[in-house]
Amino acid sequence: MNYKKIMLAGSAAGIVHIIFGTLTCGWLFKGIYLIEPTNVWKFTGQSGFSGSQIAIMTIGNIVIGVILAGAYAWLKAGIPGAGIKKGLNYGLALWLVGTLPGMFSTYMFMTVATAVVLYWIVIGLVNYLILGVIIAKIYKENKDVQAGK
Repeated sequence: MNYKKIMLAGSAAGIVHIIFGTLTCGWLFKGIYLIEPTNVWKFTGQSGFSGSQIAIMTIGNIVIGVILAGAYAWLKAGIPGAGIKKGLNYGLALWLVGTLPGMFSTYMFMTVATAVVLYWIVIGLVNYLILGVIIAKIYKENKDVQAGK
């Protein structure tokens, strides 16, 4: 495993995840969080995030990105496709085993609006496809390295 590539791909994925979340959940589709019940959210548009919360989210997303990149490096031989297709397949697999089970549990056991759960399912798919492609593109093996040159 190439730990340098894992750190680079994971950091890039974490940063893109933050940007994507800020653009979608914090700006473009933020109205979804105004659907009742709203008392389930720790943070609202009015209160904003404190500096320490932003730091925790940033560090947490980069750590998660590194974990996702490490999992990709570990599993890449078994992921079908090459290049972008491999990344899309990895992103789809992450969504299938990560987002869908969690969203089913959220829908069944938590008081969250159905529209929010559906939004998270769709936005999760788009997000994981993007992260999968980023990780695959950064982590790709150079043919010369594989040939031992």
